[in-house]
Amino acid sequence: MENKVFIIAEAGVNHNGSTKLAKQLIDVAHNAGVDAVKFQTFKAELTISKNAQKADYQKKTTDNNESQYEMIKKLELDINTHKELMAYCKEKNIMFLSTPFDHDSIDMLNLLGLEIFKIPSGEITNLPYLRHIGSLKKDIILSTGMADMGEIEDALDVLVEAGTDRQNITVLHANTMYPTPMEDVNLKAMVTIGNTFNLPFGYSDHTLGIEVDIAAVAMGATVIEKHFTLDKTMEGPDHKASLEPSELIAMVKGIRNIELALGSSIKKPSPSEKPNIAIARKSIVAACNIKKGAILTEENLSIKRPANGINPMRWDEVIGTKAKKDYTSDELI
Repeated sequence: MENKVFIIAEAGVNHNGSTKLAKQLIDVAHNAGVDAVKFQTFKAELTISKNAQKADYQKKTTDNNESQYEMIKKLELDINTHKELMAYCKEKNIMFLSTPFDHDSIDMLNLLGLEIFKIPSGEITNLPYLRHIGSLKKDIILSTGMADMGEIEDALDVLVEAGTDRQNITVLHANTMYPTPMEDVNLKAMVTIGNTFNLPFGYSDHTLGIEVDIAAVAMGATVIEKHFTLDKTMEGPDHKASLEPSELIAMVKGIRNIELALGSSIKKPSPSEKPNIAIARKSIVAACNIKKGAILTEENLSIKRPANGINPMRWDEVIGTKAKKDYTSDELI
């Protein structure tokens, strides 16, 4: 989307396993004016070991008596649900995206015709996974939470060697903490990533609020990804660190305004300010009554508004010349 920030509303697993809630999330994303709504595609048994522990933030927002596997298993979406949600997105004229977390899910999303493959931060060191997605030769968005520059470089090399055109990859700066503390955002690193790898860059945000997303756009982000939910108080691992509908609307509005405000980089008078040139700038005027033939001097001239007379930058040209007519005080020379 040339010259337009691609905004992804990350529904993730905030549907809580319900198709009805998933469609409500699509409605919210559509109403907010985002470009895409993204879910997560996985088979728990292929993704998570039975003894895997939850992250600390997950322990605070979910049942402590269930394992990470049990928590994730309840949030799976089968192929028929994917088809239903994709059809609903098409009806709403919003792009459907989903992040795959295992090989079966990659194949399923490819079979369903997914246009863009989003690689989550946790898979950036997963060599077979990267090769699989790279071999599809699709557009790729690569998140880089928890990674250093060497790991990003390695992942890009794998994707390109597997068959993906390097210029079809967008790299997102990210921090994999929910919510991300402001002091850990390190937004300048986003620009470092873009400049180092000479690729389009963006930001996948897990902070509370919307100001960092708007700042990222001002710094050159071409893609913004943000979690959202119907209600932050709902049970589930990601609701608390997500935007509610009104916040998502405010974020999109802020980003679109910043897009407009960034402009063309060419400095010249804008259409809206041109009428004010004559009002705000000044001209050379008579400081007092001046008789025809009198020498124009710094004592009998002044510079005042409006600007529809001689430009004050020509002051030196005027000083020392003779008045060609009588002037009254404040009259334009």
